[in-house]
Order: sequence, then structure tokens, then C-alpha cells
Amino acid sequence: MARRNLFQPPPPPPEGPAPSLTGGNSDENGSNMAKSRFPETGAMSGMKATLRDLSSNAVREIDPDLIEEDGPRDRLGISDADVADLAESLRQHGQQVPIMVRPLPGHPGRYRIVYGRRRLRALRLAGMPARALVRTLSDEQAVLAQGQENSQRLDPSFVEKALFATELADAGYSAEVITEALATDRPMLSRMTKVARAVPAGVIHHIGPAHGIGRRRWEELADLALLPELDLAMLVSDLPPGDQASDARFMQVLAAAQAARRKATAPATEEAPAPPALRPICLPDGTVIAELRDAPRSLTLRFGADPGFADWLRAEAEAEILRLYSRWSETKSGQ
Repeated sequence: MARRNLFQPPPPPPEGPAPSLTGGNSDENGSNMAKSRFPETGAMSGMKATLRDLSSNAVREIDPDLIEEDGPRDRLGISDADVADLAESLRQHGQQVPIMVRPLPGHPGRYRIVYGRRRLRALRLAGMPARALVRTLSDEQAVLAQGQENSQRLDPSFVEKALFATELADAGYSAEVITEALATDRPMLSRMTKVARAVPAGVIHHIGPAHGIGRRRWEELADLALLPELDLAMLVSDLPPGDQASDARFMQVLAAAQAARRKATAPATEEAPAPPALRPICLPDGTVIAELRDAPRSLTLRFGADPGFADWLRAEAEAEILRLYSRWSETKSGQ
């Protein structure tokens, strides 16, 4: 037997003769009819309940200022431009799709939004009353209605669903309620929760809904965010500002995180020691005629002040070096 959607208006009562107030109607064969829908409360109470069902099917006009917007959020953000465009459309064409509200406990005449937040803000901007379905729902029923309506109309992105699921979990809703509200299963709920808790909230809001980015990419970013050597929030704060679309911002953040991980995990390399400083060789008047670099395993002479001297030494280098070596040998033997 198909399950009835609790959040759709109830069907009107079947056409036909009204039931007798005495409850003693019988069919053509004289058999008793099926029991009344409200057998223990009397026919009058049953009629009142039917009237309540019919009135709940009606769309009411409510002042938007009487409707509060608190409760779990199912969208990352509603831009002012988006609301302004919708407000202009409402002015021109009217509100075609009602929002859903529920009475605010303890505050007669006031309501709490179930779904239709963007429409509600646009109606406020347009100065129009809100056409709303009023339902008396428990918190769990309101969450289910919100999730079902958004899945059918908004096509929320993966990260929006992940944030919605995590907010519901933090508010104490059971996994059964959350999975039913999002039309998903336990393993997917676990993946959503991991992403929403691992990636800093500031990073997610910087990126935005990223409708073109699926679960696998978000999980990759979440894995990077969990690395102790990476501070994803600090990394994002250092990124240059830009006006890229949400998907492009995600790819920018992912690329920066991947680069930071490669840098953090690259093997450390010993820095090469700085080469010894050059020691100038000067004439009595201070003119530098050569520079000497004395390394542990080499001795380097550089000539540049007078190219002619360098050319001469190139030709006489062998003889001069032999002479100097002979002089050094005599000095050594005399010690």
C-alpha cells in the first residue's frame, strides 16, 4: 500500500449523501455502513474535523512580518540580487506557488517558515502578503516537509545537503529522520557529515554552493583539510580576491590545498653551503687587479680589472707557477 505524503493537502470528502447524525445508515442490502471516521467522538466532532481538513487545504494570505525564518537552513546563501529579481517577478505575475508555515507555539497569530524562505524575503521586498499553506507540524514533520520540497524544487548541491544534514544532526534529529528528509541512505549521510565537519565553515561559505562539484571532489578537499600540516582556513585567506563562479572558487581552493600538501610532504634537502668570499688582490694605490677565492679543495683567481694582464698571465702561467712552486719548495726545505 502506497504511503500517504503527510505534507500534501488531504483529499476532499467523497461526494454522496451526508451521513446520518444518528450513525444508523445502511446500504442497499440493509447492511450497516463502515464505521464513521470518528466513531467515538460523535458525528458533530467528525464534521468539525472534516472542516479542519478542508480549511488546511486553503491558501491563506499572511503578513510576511508575522512569519519567522529560524530553523535549519537548506541553502548556503540567498543573494540580494536573487531576491530582487524574484520580487520583481512577483510584482508582475503574483505569487504562483505558496510557501508553507506552521503556527508559532505560544504566539497566536504568528508563524514559523517551513519552506519558501527565498519567496518570503522577496514578498517582504515587494510589499506583498504571503500566500501560505498553514500546517500544524511537529519539528520532525517540518524537517521532512522542508527536505522533500527542496529536493523536488531546488536541486540543492552536495555541500548544501551536507550542511543541512549536519545542522539537523546537531539539533538532535535522528539519522532516520535526516535520511528520509534528504531521500538518502546512511552511508551517504556519513560522507556528508564528514565533509561538513572537516572543511571549515568559512571555507565552505567562501566557495559557495558549487552546484557542479560532486561528492568525490568535496571528499578530497575534506581529506586535505584533516591533514595536521594544512590550515585550510589560513590558506583561503591568503588567496587573491576574485569574482569567479562558485565552481571555479572550489577548484582554486582545491589546487591551493594540493600544492600546500606537496610542499609540506616534500623531502627536506640540505642547503648547499655558501661559496667562500672573494679576497681582492690590490696594488699599493688600492686598484684591484685580481680576486682570490680560497676553497678547501681549490684556489681560484679571477682577473678582470686589466684584461692585458690576464692575457699575459695566461701565456706565462706555466712558467710562473713552476717558479712559485720552486720557491715554495726551497722555503719548505729550509724549515
